[in-house]
Amino acid sequence: MKEQPVDSISLTIPAKPEYVGIVRLTLSGIANRMGFNYDDIEDLKLAVSEACTNAVDHAYTGGDGEIDICVRILEDRIEVEVVDRGNSFNVDDIEERTGPIRFEPSMNSLRERGLGIYLMKTLMDEVDIKGDNGVIVTMTKYLRKNEVELHVQSPASYPYR
Repeated sequence: MKEQPVDSISLTIPAKPEYVGIVRLTLSGIANRMGFNYDDIEDLKLAVSEACTNAVDHAYTGGDGEIDICVRILEDRIEVEVVDRGNSFNVDDIEERTGPIRFEPSMNSLRERGLGIYLMKTLMDEVDIKGDNGVIVTMTKYLRKNEVELHVQSPASYPYR
């Protein structure tokens, strides 16, 4: 049984690049309110930007479509779902093409490599991508309250002499 979120926020934007910033700002505000630290908020913003930009660039022809974003707030994490109903793709094929970057004679000759997927998986704790009748990207970031304090020695314990 799936855990029920404390709160859920939904947002629908046109599949156009100028609206991706609205999603970033919204997510940043939600994550800040939850108590995420600065670095985790930046990771969340970059990951959601990649997911939305992939939908803008690849899902629809001519920008005619919408992207649905659902942010679920849970006690220990945030889940972000980015959904388009455009062109699907095979995630395994994209990941297989992603590999070490090779320098080509011209930057124009670099093929699309799926680096957005790599970034999402690197920045988030969990990423699930389904590509059937559109694409659904679900990303999870866990809240790490007091993580540093648990591993750092108190300044009072340092020998100052």
